[in-house]
Amino acid sequence: MTAINSFNSGIKVFLKDVAHGCFEIAHNGLAMLGLVAALAVSALVFKPELRTDGETALLGWLQARQSVASDVPVEADAVDRATATHLKDLPKQQAAVAFWLAKKYRVAPEPLGALVAEAYEIGNKTKLDPTLILAIMAVESSFNPFAQSPVGAQGLMQVMTKIHTDKYEGFGGNLAAFDPVTNLRVGVKVLQECIKRAGSVEGGLRQYVGATSDATEGGYTAKVLAEQARLRQVALGGNVPLLTPAQPATTPALAPSPPSPSEPEKIAAL
Repeated sequence: MTAINSFNSGIKVFLKDVAHGCFEIAHNGLAMLGLVAALAVSALVFKPELRTDGETALLGWLQARQSVASDVPVEADAVDRATATHLKDLPKQQAAVAFWLAKKYRVAPEPLGALVAEAYEIGNKTKLDPTLILAIMAVESSFNPFAQSPVGAQGLMQVMTKIHTDKYEGFGGNLAAFDPVTNLRVGVKVLQECIKRAGSVEGGLRQYVGATSDATEGGYTAKVLAEQARLRQVALGGNVPLLTPAQPATTPALAPSPPSPSEPEKIAAL
C-alpha cells in the first residue's frame, strides 16, 4: 500500500507541476500579447502613416478577394474618371439648370451637373454667358458626348475634330473629342474665335455652325438663342415648361455636302 500511495502522490505532484507550468506559460503569453498590442496601438497613434499603410493594405486585400469572388476587376478610383457631380454640391442656380436640362434631354442629372459647373467656370473666364454654352450643347448634340455628324463633327459641341486637331494636342490628341469636358473647352475656344471674327454672338453662331448666310443656317441661331433664353429663366428660378428636345440643325456643317471655299470656322482650318 505504501508503494501505491507513493506512486499516487508522485502523479498528483507531477500533474500539479504541469498545470502550474501551463498557467505560467499562458500568463506570460497573455502578458506578452498585451505588451505587443500596447506597442502596436502606440505606434498607430504616434505614426499615423503606419495606420494609413495598414488600411491601404487591408483594403487592397479585401478588393482582391472581392475581385476573385465576382470575376469582375475592382477599381476603387474608377469614380474619379466619371464626369459627374451631385447637384447638392452645386450653387442653387447651377443645380436648377442641371435638373431642368436632365429632365428635358432625358439624361442623368449628375453628368449634367458636372457640365453645368464647367460651363459656368469657363464662361466666367472667357466672358461668355454659360447659358449660351449650354444651349449650343443642347442644340448640337442633345448632351450626347459620343454624337457624330455625317461630316465628322464630334462630341457635345460638335467640333470638327480633324479641322481643329491643334486644339486637341494639349489634351492628348483627337480622341479627347469624346471626353465631355475637353470637347466643351475646345468648343468654347472655337466659339470665341467665331464671335470675335463675326463681331456679334449671332454672327459667331452662324460661323460656328458653318453657315455661309442666314438662308443656309437652317434656323440654328434662333434655336440656340431660344434655348439660352429658357435656361436664363430657369437660372432665375422661373417655371419653364419642358419642350421637345431640339435636334441638331441641318446645315452645311452637319449635312454631307462639300464645303464652299468661303465656308468659315467649322469647315475651314484656322
